Amino acid sequence: MVSIPVYNRDGQQVDIYEIDPAELAPQINKQLLHDAVVMYRANLRLGTAKCKNRSEVVGSTRKLYRQKGTGRARAGMRRTPIRRGGGRAHPKRPQDWSYRLPRKALRLAARMALAARIADNEVVLIDELKFDVPKTREAATILAKLGLSGMRVLVALDSYDAIAYKSLRNIDKVETLPVSDINAYEVLRPKRVLMTRAALDLFRAKSAAVKA
Repeated sequence: MVSIPVYNRDGQQVDIYEIDPAELAPQINKQLLHDAVVMYRANLRLGTAKCKNRSEVVGSTRKLYRQKGTGRARAGMRRTPIRRGGGRAHPKRPQDWSYRLPRKALRLAARMALAARIADNEVVLIDELKFDVPKTREAATILAKLGLSGMRVLVALDSYDAIAYKSLRNIDKVETLPVSDINAYEVLRPKRVLMTRAALDLFRAKSAAVKA
């Protein structure tokens, strides 16, 4: 059982949240987490790299000089890959690097990632994170009081909040997501995970529903 302090907006502890990481994932499978992260990273690749071959570069197809009698090595057209300005012999082509792991495996990987973060005391809980109007300065102040200033942080909310998102989006290294959209890569990438109490409750409820 892990006891996570619950803080308010002023950085003061107001409660303690009890949770057993095994409730989310009985064991941590490092290979599954690795496979999930590699998949998400591969899906981020644009695959737009492209080079020109000898038929695509600009230049004449005329033979540079006659085959024999010059005393030099035989040569073809100027666009050959061995000449400067010629095409590439085996050029890069646009390709799709994306692929998908089974949905159950990805959901399990997300639970494992959050369970590992909780076990390592890398999850910070706040009672609520609401803003009346978008205020980046107010959001930065809250992060500073929680000791998260300057860190790469994932802020997980119980639902999509446009005002909270606008308040946090201009802060460097901070990403805001509803808890329904977090995955293993998003959980493992930052240095700390900031969650509201409602977000963690919702994640626990979904995990229990999957096991049922």
